[in-house]
Amino acid sequence: MSVIETVELRKSYGRLEALKGVSLRVEKGQIYGLLGQNGAGKTTLIKILLGIVRLTDGEASLLGAPAGAASARRRVGYLPEDHAFPGYHTGYSLMDFYGSLYGMAASERKKRIPETLELVGIAGRMHSKIKAYSKGMKQRLGIACAMMHEPDLIVLDEPTDGVDPMGRREIREVMAQLKARGHTIFLNSHLLGEVELVCDRVAILQQGKLVREGTIAELTQTKGTFVIGLMPGQTFPVDAVIKFGFAVRPLADQPGLFEVTLSGGQTIEPVMKQLFERGLTPTHVVEKKQSLEDVFMTTVEGAEPGVDRKPRRGAARPVGGRD
Repeated sequence: MSVIETVELRKSYGRLEALKGVSLRVEKGQIYGLLGQNGAGKTTLIKILLGIVRLTDGEASLLGAPAGAASARRRVGYLPEDHAFPGYHTGYSLMDFYGSLYGMAASERKKRIPETLELVGIAGRMHSKIKAYSKGMKQRLGIACAMMHEPDLIVLDEPTDGVDPMGRREIREVMAQLKARGHTIFLNSHLLGEVELVCDRVAILQQGKLVREGTIAELTQTKGTFVIGLMPGQTFPVDAVIKFGFAVRPLADQPGLFEVTLSGGQTIEPVMKQLFERGLTPTHVVEKKQSLEDVFMTTVEGAEPGVDRKPRRGAARPVGGRD
C-alpha cells in the first residue's frame, strides 16, 4: 500500500487550473521531495492530501484512505511553510497543547516533549517564550510539533527555511533518523542542494503538471558525457577522438581532465580503444552527472512561461499574465 497516491489529480479555481492531471506515488519509508516554482501547484497538492481543499477531478489517497479522511489525518504530522506560533507560549507549553489536540495522554506528552525537542536540538530552550526564539528555532519547534505523536507520514513544507547551515545539517540528520524508524517524509523545499542530499525520489511540478519524476540518481545522470583523465605526462589524443565524431573539450577548472560527449547511438568504447592502442593509461573515467539544481533549472527554463514564472526583465508581459 502506498502512503500517498494520486491519479490524474486536477484542481481548478475558476479558469485557473492549479493541478493538471498529476499522478505520483510515495512508498513507505521514503523521503520524497516535491519541487516547483511559486505557483506550480505544490501547496495545492498538499492541501488536497490533507483535506484542506477538495479536488476537482481524479483520485488522491493518503495512507490507504481517501485524501482528507480523518482516520488518515490522525496519522500525519504537518509543518506548514508560513506557520505562526503564539509568542506567549514556551516551546514546552506549545507542544503540550498540540499533544492534547493529537489525543496524547498527559503522561505521554510529559515524556515525549523533552525527547522530541532534544532530537531537534532545542531542549535547552524548552521553557523560553517563543517570542524570544530565532527563525531557525521556530522551524525546529515546528518540526518537533509535527513529529511528537509518532505519525506514519510527516509533511514538511520548507523545513529549513531561515535555518543556518549547521542547523540544516542537523535537520537532515533528524529526517534520516525518522526514515530509519520507518516514517515517510513528504518534503517541499526550495533548497535544491538540501533535497539532493536527503531525498530518495523527487517530483518536479511546472504549471500544475508533473514534468519530471524519479530517483536522484536517475534525474542527475547525464547520459553520454564522460570525464577522462590520463597518467601524468601523457597527452590526450583530442584530434583522433574528434575524428570519430565525439565532442572533446578540456576542463579549464580541472587541468588534465577532458570532457567527451557522445552523439546518438555512440558508446565510449571507441575512445577507450584509441587510448589503449596508443599505450595511454586512463586514470579517471567517470560518466558526468548534473546537480539537482541543474536538472531543475533546465526543466523550468524549457517550459512555457506561465503564472509561476516571472518574465525576464525587458521581455513583453503576456496579456492577462500574473507574477
